[in-house]
Amino acid sequence: MRQTNDRRVSGDGFSPTAKSRRLGSVHACGPSGASVLFIAAWLAILLLGATVVPAAETRGDALLAFGARIAGDDARSRVVIDFDGKPSFSVHYLAAPERIVIDLPSTAFGFPADDLAPRGLFQDIRYGAMDEGSARIVFTPNRPVKLVNAEVQKNEGHGFRLVLDAEMSTAEAVAELVKTQSWTSAEPTSDPTAGVGASAASPDPATDAVFTIAVDAGHGGIDTGTVGGKSGTPEKEITLAFARDLADRLNREPGVRAFLTRKNDTFLSLSQRVTLARQGAADLFISLHADQLGQKGIRGATVYTLSDTASDRMAAALAARENLSDQLAGYAIENGPPEIADILLDLARRETQAFSISLARRLVNSFNGQIELINNPHRSAGFQVLRAPDIPSILLELGFLSNEEDEKLLLEPGWRSKVADLIAKAVTAYRQQTVVGGG
Repeated sequence: MRQTNDRRVSGDGFSPTAKSRRLGSVHACGPSGASVLFIAAWLAILLLGATVVPAAETRGDALLAFGARIAGDDARSRVVIDFDGKPSFSVHYLAAPERIVIDLPSTAFGFPADDLAPRGLFQDIRYGAMDEGSARIVFTPNRPVKLVNAEVQKNEGHGFRLVLDAEMSTAEAVAELVKTQSWTSAEPTSDPTAGVGASAASPDPATDAVFTIAVDAGHGGIDTGTVGGKSGTPEKEITLAFARDLADRLNREPGVRAFLTRKNDTFLSLSQRVTLARQGAADLFISLHADQLGQKGIRGATVYTLSDTASDRMAAALAARENLSDQLAGYAIENGPPEIADILLDLARRETQAFSISLARRLVNSFNGQIELINNPHRSAGFQVLRAPDIPSILLELGFLSNEEDEKLLLEPGWRSKVADLIAKAVTAYRQQTVVGGG
């Protein structure tokens, strides 16, 4: 007989038959932290490939789950489970507490328990046999979560893999999934993705013609950012006030929709900010900041784009400070293998990065002669919040709170309105000249 490693969990809100076996839980190990970019986790999983299974005696008609991998962060997570045969499966959602249930045919779980230890979006993962003919995996998330993808793929080496992509959601969206799903636990549904939530990153065809901009107010919550030397105003308040003004101004442009990644004094991890932009089907991502420098005489706005090598020491230092945001709230930034980073940076340099640079240049041109700019106002560095591979992204330093003149302007509604107008002008030029069909 095969040696299996079932982590048996009982009902957990279900009503299994008398033949069901109690499934033990894989206890949460605490949040693993925000990764450099969620795609890095996905690529790492794919590069790991499937584990080769040694020949062994089969256990009736049961499938063997011989390998498992989980990766991700507090915004998106991917689970991959390797099977020796092609599994049928169904997806269901439960409320109070929220759980995601994957029903499988008879399955022997033969991978080490640590391979599917909870991390990322999940605080608990349980799996095991329900009766002689079925098995179940139960994911308990640490926040509202939905699956945006659930599919079986052929492994290159051996068997098949079940791929589950989870993404942060809202309590209302999950409640709707629970309400509208078709629960057919006795037999796997013919449509295994029937309970899977559609990815919010896919724009509604009815609104696809709208040019959408995610306006990201830097910092928030426990992460106050820097503090004004004269007024004592924290950066998080300045960026939120300006973000509201900018979104209102952009929304007055025909065919443009702007939304805020945060609407109040809430902490968002860097990965969550990017995910919210993707869920909102953003065509542009603008992150707003107001940093400080040791040299109080330096002032003016700066526009940053993503680069694996910083354009200068100041850009490198600023990126290092901004990237500490997650660690302030207890999230550790994880770096993948060097070859993964190279792949991601190569992706970022393609068309999306060219668009980011185009927007940055138009923004500098719009500011030129109108507001104070730092020397060499377009700079680049490895900002984590700019790493969305599919959304042109810039980080705008509005000014320096270490400079009294900049600090005074940053607190003036009239100055903020003027800068918002100039940004809207740059965005309009970018849209007309860069985006097909822009008008």
